[in-house]
Amino acid sequence: MSAARAAWAVYRKEVVDALRDRRTLMVVLFSSVLMGPLLLVALSALLASFEASAESRVVYVDGAAHAPGLINFLQRQTRIVKAPPADYEAQLRARKWSDPVLVVPAGFDVAVQRGEVPTIEVVSDSGNAQAQAGAARVQRLLAAYAQERSALTLALRGVTTELLEPFEVQERDLASARTRAAQITGMLPFFVIMAVLYGALNAALDTTAGERERGSLEPLLMNPARRGALVLGKWGAVASVAVLIAMLSCFSFIPAQWLLRSDTLQAMFQYGWPEALAFLALLLPFAAAMSALLMAIAIRCKSFKEAQASSTVVLAAVSLLPLVSVFDQRGESPWHLWVPALAQSTLMARVLKGETLGAADAAVPFAVCALLTVAGLMWVARRLNEAAVR
Repeated sequence: MSAARAAWAVYRKEVVDALRDRRTLMVVLFSSVLMGPLLLVALSALLASFEASAESRVVYVDGAAHAPGLINFLQRQTRIVKAPPADYEAQLRARKWSDPVLVVPAGFDVAVQRGEVPTIEVVSDSGNAQAQAGAARVQRLLAAYAQERSALTLALRGVTTELLEPFEVQERDLASARTRAAQITGMLPFFVIMAVLYGALNAALDTTAGERERGSLEPLLMNPARRGALVLGKWGAVASVAVLIAMLSCFSFIPAQWLLRSDTLQAMFQYGWPEALAFLALLLPFAAAMSALLMAIAIRCKSFKEAQASSTVVLAAVSLLPLVSVFDQRGESPWHLWVPALAQSTLMARVLKGETLGAADAAVPFAVCALLTVAGLMWVARRLNEAAVR
C-alpha cells in the first residue's frame, strides 16, 4: 500500500470515528460555535437597555413643588416629570429601580432668585449600571438649565452672554466607527480561537491516547504502512474537525447580527462574508498547529483522562495569551505576531477595525504555525516508532 493510500485510509477512519461521537460533537458545537453569537446577542441586549435608559424622556423628581422653574424647563425640553417611589434609594441599591432620581430641596426657587447657590442631588448607584447611565442624561439637563438661568440673569443686567464662553471647544475623534465597535466586540476573536482549540481537542486526544487506552493503536501499527502516513492521516482528520468548527464559528456571527437589539452596535458592527473569510484564513494554520500540538501531548499519555489533564496547559496558555493585548495599553508590538493565538487575535482585531492585512502581516504567524505543525508531527511519528518497537 502506498503512503498516500494509507494516509487516506487512516484519514477516513478517524473522521468517521470523530463524527460518530455525536454527543461530544454537539457539546463542542454548542459550547464553541454558539457561545460567541449568544454572548454577542446578550451584549447587544445589555447595550440596548443602557441606550433606552440614557434616551428616556422621563425624569423622576423628588420635591418637584420646590422648583417650578426647573419643572417648566424640563417640560419645555419635552421631558415627562414623574414622582419616584418613596423607597427609591432601597430600590436603587437592590437594582429594582433603573432610573436616577433628582432631589430638589425645599426653598430651591426662592434661593435661586436671591442669588444663592442651592444644592440639587442626582441620586443613583454606581453598582446599578442602568441608573448610572441615566444619571449623565439628568446632569446634562441640569447643566442646560443652569446655563439658561445664567444667560437670563446676565441679559437682564445688560451683559452679553458671550463673555461666559470666550472660546468654543470641538471634539474630533480619530477612531472610525468600526474601531469604536471593535472596542465592544473585541472578544469575538477569543471565542473563535477557543472554538478551534476545543474542536481539535477531543479528536486529537481520541486518536492518540484514546486508541492506546482502547488497545486499537497497536494493531494499527502492525500494518506495513509508514509511520509518517499514519500520522498524516490522523493529523488530517483532527485538523479537518478543527477547521470545520472554525468555519461554523466564523460564519455564525453573520446571522447573529440579525438578532442585535442595540441600534448603535448594529450600525457600527460590520461583519460580513469578507471578514468571515479573513478570520478563516488566519485560523487555518492555527488549527493545523494546535491539532499537531495536542496530538504530540496526548501521544505520551496512556489514558484519555491523563491526556485531558496534560492538555490543560495548552488550554490555559491559549486562553490567556489573547488577554495580553487587553492589559497592554501600549498597543500592538512586533513580538505579538510571533506568538500563536496572540498573533491570530491581533490580526483578527485588525479585521474588525476594517484595516487591510498585507501578506507580510500573515507571513510570520503562518511560518510559526507551520514550524509548530512539523515539530508536533515529527514528535508523534517518533513516539509511534518507539511504540511499534516495543
